[in-house]
Amino acid sequence: MSKQKPLRFFFSGVVHSTAYLLISLCLLSSCQSKKTKSDLDIVFTQDTLNVGYTYWWEESGPFIGYCGKEYGLVFSGIITQIDSPTNEAAPLYISQRGTIAIEKVYKIKPLESQSYANQKYFVSDCFNNLDVSVGDKVLVFCYDYEDQISIPGPNSIVPISDFDHPLVQATKRYIDVDEDAAAIKRDSSLWSAYGYGEQVDQLLRCKEHTENPISK
Repeated sequence: MSKQKPLRFFFSGVVHSTAYLLISLCLLSSCQSKKTKSDLDIVFTQDTLNVGYTYWWEESGPFIGYCGKEYGLVFSGIITQIDSPTNEAAPLYISQRGTIAIEKVYKIKPLESQSYANQKYFVSDCFNNLDVSVGDKVLVFCYDYEDQISIPGPNSIVPISDFDHPLVQATKRYIDVDEDAAAIKRDSSLWSAYGYGEQVDQLLRCKEHTENPISK
């Protein structure tokens, strides 16, 4: 019987080693499979992205336009500075400059004139009437105008409690399917709870009309 012990120990070691290898491979495969379009690896520079305020646009927020407009840049971050309002842009609008330290980036649209280049800081003067404070976390939706990144108003800066907020997850799902309106249908109640129900309904109506055009 004593001669069989090393054999048992040998097979036990093989089983444990094989199990460990299989678990490691499964974990590695699982981590790789979770990578999506909105999971961007950014090595930040200490530069600042200055973004123009398209104050004359009629809409601002996560969804604009009847059928939606493609995002130019989407990210989450922390507000680090808010300056006092000024009349520099009067009488067009009240200018109030703010700075956001970018933490996570979810969408970058390539633009020839001004594309996002891994800047750590975002600056714009669209912060007037925005109910936020230094230290707040926000989810930011930028678009593009004349081939440059732009932001159409304070509604495009959405306060969130943390970077795993449900609105962040819903935004990532929307981006992961190339901003197809059908993807936000499952999150319509969530967006409605935060005041974006009308915009979501509009996108869904557009989607329906596009798929089912009126016969002439």
